[in-house]
Amino acid sequence: MTIKKVEVTGSLKERYQVEVKVREFTFVTDQGKPMGNNAGPSPVEYIFFGFAGCLGTVARMVALEKKIDLKAFNVKIEGELNVDVFMGKNKEDRPGFNGIKVIIDIDAPISKEEKEAMIHEIDSRCPVSDNLMNHTPIEFVLE
Repeated sequence: MTIKKVEVTGSLKERYQVEVKVREFTFVTDQGKPMGNNAGPSPVEYIFFGFAGCLGTVARMVALEKKIDLKAFNVKIEGELNVDVFMGKNKEDRPGFNGIKVIIDIDAPISKEEKEAMIHEIDSRCPVSDNLMNHTPIEFVLE
């Protein structure tokens, strides 16, 4: 078993901007105007960003392993959430997405059934998909 530790740090900056660092990269999350300064994607947009990246990475791995000539792999991810919960105006609903739809276009010389099987395998191996679909314990520690 090979375990990999993933670690990011985040620091609140002006208004709703958060500077997030991972390895040698620095990213900014922000809210769109008028609430934020629109200095970067929002945290929930980064979730979809990471999800799309993970699906594409696993798609490449699966294609190489199965010797599939993957010419293109395009993914669109969409979801809706109740912003009133995030804003503290509603405590009845949940703050997360009510559902997530992943629309995938695979350009490869394989059948529709083989593409569907490939998508199933990609999903089953994608860590981001796993974390979104399954309960992952979260521990908050105050320093």
